[in-house]
Amino acid sequence: MRVAIIGASFAGVAAALEVRKKFKQAEIILLEKQSKLGYIPNGLHLYLDKKIASLEEASFITEEQLQQQRIQIHLSSEVERVDVAQKQVSYQSPAGEDTLVYDKLIIATGSSQLSQKISGCDTTRVLKYKRFHEAEDALEKLNNSQQVTIIGGGQIGVEAADLLQKNGKQVTLIENMDYVLFKYFDKEMIEPLQAEMEKSGVTLHLNQTVSSVEETDETVVAHLLNESIVSDTAILAVNVRPDLRFLGDQIKLHTDHTIVVDRYLRTSEKDVFAVGDCIQLQFGVDKDTFYIPLINNAIRTGMVAAANLVEPILPFKGSLRTIGTSAFDYYIASTGMTEEESLFYTHPVSAVRQKIKLSSLPTAETATVKFIYDKESRVLLGAQLLSKANILDKINTLALAIQTNQTLEDLMQKDFFFHPVYTNLIETTNLVTWPDVRWGAYED
Repeated sequence: MRVAIIGASFAGVAAALEVRKKFKQAEIILLEKQSKLGYIPNGLHLYLDKKIASLEEASFITEEQLQQQRIQIHLSSEVERVDVAQKQVSYQSPAGEDTLVYDKLIIATGSSQLSQKISGCDTTRVLKYKRFHEAEDALEKLNNSQQVTIIGGGQIGVEAADLLQKNGKQVTLIENMDYVLFKYFDKEMIEPLQAEMEKSGVTLHLNQTVSSVEETDETVVAHLLNESIVSDTAILAVNVRPDLRFLGDQIKLHTDHTIVVDRYLRTSEKDVFAVGDCIQLQFGVDKDTFYIPLINNAIRTGMVAAANLVEPILPFKGSLRTIGTSAFDYYIASTGMTEEESLFYTHPVSAVRQKIKLSSLPTAETATVKFIYDKESRVLLGAQLLSKANILDKINTLALAIQTNQTLEDLMQKDFFFHPVYTNLIETTNLVTWPDVRWGAYED
């Protein structure tokens, strides 16, 4: 069996490794249009945060590691067209045009920072750095910039604002919603971080939309409805989108041009699968699908597609949009439904917000925790965390609880270790049904 995989980022590599694990004799060929393998998309952030010494270190896999698994990798190979009837992939490589015949095809092309709503965002002073060569260019331009405008207040935009202001830049952030990180948090949960952003010197323009970007010889101008913001460079931190023009009209797409897949990640064409940032995913407890381009989703979909190559045996469980990060001296994490989103849920929903001590010591830090749950069944639907202490690992417990339909009472009885230095008398995620100051928790 010959398995061709278009794209060698997280989804493509995860799929390739899982195919090798399950099908020992399969011939696996990865086609990647970038010249560098395994670059971590937020490598520039890691560099600015001094977690790595160079962008070269931002890599999650090497060619040698793939070759050890008998996986062929063709870099600088851009797919130009796919013929699903003939089961052929035509691509341009450094050696010229070539054609690859496959038995199974996995489309894992990832996504790019694109915006069809902002004219002029493809200018050289508007930085995008998801790819290695883009990050190299962005780093050089940022080193020569004093004023930076960030377009978009999601996770990428907020992290970039934090790191740039720490590196002495004057930062302006533009967000079309009335608070940052709205996809993952309710407003009152993120207000402390947003206040810290402004205190650190970041200028926020909320409820503002960038209509166009104009570049001059030395500046870039972001045009809003009633004003324009001039800076040395700008960062495009808006939603990413896949580029699937090579498919033509052979495979069924959603209106947002992502690929339609079933529960087993099969496309409308036999023996063709799609994963990662190319597809929509079922979100939360409802059956509606949404575009959720996260690395954890990319890896899981790659593995599930590989398991279903021969026959549909492993349905994909969907996404809870679980994220965790740190910015402006806060650790923040979220999973599942927000209270704002619960307005569209078919059953009554309740929410509780608590401040909880993180250990039994009198000097312990606190965390603000918000739980969203079904009012009737008391099944957990969503959770949000914010703290000055590193509480990111706790979001994984809560995500698993949501995925397995745990009730608040189930969470109360989860078995956790106790140590006075590291835990409270009752563990943080047990406290969902204990809004009681005796245990170090109280309703906010």
